[in-house]
Amino acid sequence: MPPFRSGRAAPWSALVSLLSILILVCSQSLWAAGKGEGKGTRKKKRDLAAMASASPGEQNLTNIPLPIGHEAKGLVLPDFDANGHLAGKFEAGTARRIDQEQVAFQKLKITTFTPENQIDLQIDMLTSVLNLKTRVLTSQERTTVRRADFNITGDSVQFDTNTRTGRLIGNVKMVINDQSHLMGKPNE
Repeated sequence: MPPFRSGRAAPWSALVSLLSILILVCSQSLWAAGKGEGKGTRKKKRDLAAMASASPGEQNLTNIPLPIGHEAKGLVLPDFDANGHLAGKFEAGTARRIDQEQVAFQKLKITTFTPENQIDLQIDMLTSVLNLKTRVLTSQERTTVRRADFNITGDSVQFDTNTRTGRLIGNVKMVINDQSHLMGKPNE
């Protein structure tokens, strides 16, 4: 006869199982979103839009399944716009729920996408806090924002995930990589 177990798992094992499932679902949805145009792409986009309908039990930036005071390592969160398109992806080295309205991130990498699913911005933050109600991400440490045509860094940042706009403050440095589109064409 096998040994008898009480059926009660350690409280953290349920959290680990939930996070594992969420990471698997997120990675599959991001993989599907990153696939190029081709046969079956419309079905994948329709499935992705259905996932983005954000019912109360689904994971998104305002519904992070992390209990207050707990920490998760390697958390990846998709960010869908109102139309169900993948607008961004948050990859955190660690995430910790501060309270009901705030989540702190360490080593956060944000990637935003254009409506055509091309990479738009890449933002690197060492430490940051996301307010879940306003969806504004703030960091008081040096932050880098990269796009194909420029790099910009500043001592602190506020990034609104709704509008995908931000404000860098203090010792801001910008390097423009491709000036050709800034200069008017000779015939214009």
